[in-house]
Amino acid sequence: MAQLDPAARAATGRGPVRFEALDSWRGICALMVALMHFPAAGPIAESPLVRHAFLFVDYFFVLSGFVISHGYRNRLTDERAFVGFVITRFGRIYPLHAAVLALFVAWELVRLMVPAARGAGPAPFTGTTSLDGLASTLLLLNGLGFEPALRWNGPSWSISSEFWTYLLFGSVVVAFLSRYWHALIPVVVLGPLVLYGWSPDYMDTTVQYGFVRCLYGFALGALVYLGALKAFPAGRPAGFSRSLWTALELAVLALILVFVALAGKQAIGIVAPFIFAVAVVVFSFEGGAVSRILRWRPLVWLGMLSYAIYMVHIFVQSRLINVGTVLGKMTNHPLVGDFTLNGEAFYGFGLQGPVWGTLYMLAMVAAVVGTAFALHVLVERPFIRLSKRAAQAYLERPSSAKVSAAMRRDRSEPAA
Repeated sequence: MAQLDPAARAATGRGPVRFEALDSWRGICALMVALMHFPAAGPIAESPLVRHAFLFVDYFFVLSGFVISHGYRNRLTDERAFVGFVITRFGRIYPLHAAVLALFVAWELVRLMVPAARGAGPAPFTGTTSLDGLASTLLLLNGLGFEPALRWNGPSWSISSEFWTYLLFGSVVVAFLSRYWHALIPVVVLGPLVLYGWSPDYMDTTVQYGFVRCLYGFALGALVYLGALKAFPAGRPAGFSRSLWTALELAVLALILVFVALAGKQAIGIVAPFIFAVAVVVFSFEGGAVSRILRWRPLVWLGMLSYAIYMVHIFVQSRLINVGTVLGKMTNHPLVGDFTLNGEAFYGFGLQGPVWGTLYMLAMVAAVVGTAFALHVLVERPFIRLSKRAAQAYLERPSSAKVSAAMRRDRSEPAA
């Protein structure tokens, strides 16, 4: 019997579905964000696609709404299911967030105790690593608009936004059940309006309007999932040959590349979640040659590491700059310094020209992926398993109402 595509398995309810092509896209997008943040010279760093890679964060939000809607739309039926959902989602994102934050704190302690490690930066536990910003980051409040700027692990603003979006989504599904989509439509309508009217750089917003950005993308992803399920209840549309699917996938790929490269911080960037929503739907069917490439094991493996790559890349990049500074002083050939990239001022690996800058970029990717793999094995994967077991144990535990009813029955039954 032919294997069903992911969308068909989802529609027929055949157990959990892993959208491998979409996972691979997530890994690629995480690497694009890491490339954007690394200050180095060369054609990779200078390309508009990399410079505007902040838009790929919106792919994460749309995909989260799509996948969470698939996984939990029929399971969030009451308060107990909601608690189990929260346990699972907390275990999925928080342990790795806390582990990477601990790395940042540990480095600040090193800088505090070893003056030579301070370099030319601010004093330990000041500026972007101030103690007052530590509490909000630890409590996942740093993406809700309370912080004046990015502090500690900058990318964690989106994790904060996602976590609270999870809670809102779960609450809405429990409250509205199958009609939860009614609450998503206003978010998709109002989100772009808020970003257009108040965000200075439109979609290039983090701690200011990042929560709105997350809600908008997540709600759209959840709506798109329901729409695709209704439009194609049997899974992959009939009558589409593999060559036609390949042409469609290539067209979507070209649309993404051109859009991200050209949109940047302009107002048109606000439609990025819709662009990614189209991509998520098309690649969820895994019908063409591009999907076949994306299901290549190394790319699927990269997708598995995507969250760890996203969370740890700033820490690794900062330490590479520290190492480069020390090596430059030791050899009397500066490796790190002030340079300009497309008219913007940066401090990093831009002093030795594009060839060396590109090599440093590739070394950074290797270091980030290697560190992400270690964190995935040591932190992420064990806590995912632990949270699933904890949620299952909670859901299998008799509710207090059932226990009370059983006790009343026992008291009312006559003694033997």
